[in-house]
Amino acid sequence: MALSRRTLLLSSAAAGVAGAATTWPLAAAAAPYRGPLRSDPFTLGVASGDPEPDGFVLWTRLAPTPLADDGLGGMPARVVPVEWELAADERFRKVVRRGVAAARPESAHAVHVELHHLLPGREYFYRFRAERYVSPAGRTRTAPPLGATGGSLVMAFASCSQYEHGYFTAYRHLAADEPDIVLHLGDYQYEYQPGTYTIPGGNPRDHAGPETVTLANYRQRHAQYKTDADLQAAHAAAPWAVVFDDHEIENNWAADVPEQPDPDFAARRAAAFQAYYENMPLRRTSVPLGAGMQLYRRLHWGRLATFHMLDTRQFRDDQACGDGYKECADAYDPARSITGERQEKWLLDGFRRSSARWDILGQQVFFGQRDNNSGPQVVTSMDSWDGYAASRDRITRGWVDAGVRNPVVLTGDVHAHWADELKLDYADPTSKTVGAELVCSSITSTGDGADVATGQHPWAAWNPHLRFYNNQRGYVRTRITPGSLTADFRVVPYVTRPGAPVHTRATFVVEDRVPGLHQTADNPAVTLRSAGGVPDTVEQETSRP
Repeated sequence: MALSRRTLLLSSAAAGVAGAATTWPLAAAAAPYRGPLRSDPFTLGVASGDPEPDGFVLWTRLAPTPLADDGLGGMPARVVPVEWELAADERFRKVVRRGVAAARPESAHAVHVELHHLLPGREYFYRFRAERYVSPAGRTRTAPPLGATGGSLVMAFASCSQYEHGYFTAYRHLAADEPDIVLHLGDYQYEYQPGTYTIPGGNPRDHAGPETVTLANYRQRHAQYKTDADLQAAHAAAPWAVVFDDHEIENNWAADVPEQPDPDFAARRAAAFQAYYENMPLRRTSVPLGAGMQLYRRLHWGRLATFHMLDTRQFRDDQACGDGYKECADAYDPARSITGERQEKWLLDGFRRSSARWDILGQQVFFGQRDNNSGPQVVTSMDSWDGYAASRDRITRGWVDAGVRNPVVLTGDVHAHWADELKLDYADPTSKTVGAELVCSSITSTGDGADVATGQHPWAAWNPHLRFYNNQRGYVRTRITPGSLTADFRVVPYVTRPGAPVHTRATFVVEDRVPGLHQTADNPAVTLRSAGGVPDTVEQETSRP
């Protein structure tokens, strides 16, 4: 009997062992000198990314000792040939492509296999082999043909996974949802040394190593995160499209301006970018060039959806008025930009040329206005698009002027679930709604959190476009069809111990050609599914923010 997808993904070790008996015909040609590797090098799992109609990227990194202080994972200082297989079935009886890639010491033995000329809209399975060791298997897929308009797409998005603050159980549940694609919107890893960024009651886990500054530090930190079995399951479940935010380097950096004065910041940024590329399933177009990296890009899911993946860190002006929540005239300066001029032009051109049913911005920080002051003054976050109000206005007017059919902004960063309607004029609550924003909570950052019984943030009283808020950890699962985009806000009740169940806290729908949000479900008491798959009906604890 064929293995189910879930059995495959949640029993990855067994899949690797089962594959060890397979004949790998390229072995002799691949490695005139082979070995020996003394222990399993596939401790960081496998991943795929950036699907196109004819291919995707396959990724792994060899690291038999993943937490080695030098960041090199215990690998020998030589090139290691890594064989890869791509199959149309879970048991690899229908292998459609195979080859050999070189895992090089100068790239921390990371492997990126960029495949083309595959069939569109198809599911595939992949795995790697290095000497006598076989990796876990992963599931991936190609995008539909560029002209395809029908069907549906299950897309999940997540952000903010602070290893020290809890267990990555939400990633395990995301994997079990079997999405077609996963977007990660930043803060994939955090830079802090142990004991620096703590939650009440103490952190349940600790970072290895010091604060990340050097290439060795960043490689070690990425490796520690990748050793987490729940994160590995999420990577193995579907192709990912990733963008970084601030903590992949350091808190609240902006272009070449660090949070604290640092004459070596350019070198730190270059080290962080190099490690980020090495550890993500990115195409060669994103290979860093010193302290620069091409990250903004588009992914097309037929004509159903276009994903505009943005970079709101590398090219932004420094935060206005010293950062934080401020009433700040400089935030409205039209010369200021969060994207930089070149990326802004690229995005606006993309709007004008789009023929997609849904144009989706995958990006990092809160897009709509959040005024935290109930009085006449407008006090907003300088790190978000509120700190770059003219930049936001140009982007919003750009999609309106281009006649974008269904604009939706996806956001991470703020460690809570939000849903809000986007306006051209936030000072006028009756102004026309021109889009929707969906904001995912953190996977773990800031710890357990708490349910908000009303589903409303207090600021919604004077920000009526803010439609939903919840302060539990989790992710957002969406189903996109030609007629609607449905968003399930998925939450876990705790992260400071493993094995939390999951449920959908609220569901919102965006209908085709109807900007804004329609809530279809609000579920504070539901049947939960534990991480082990055992149903358990419970009443959620509730508290007010």
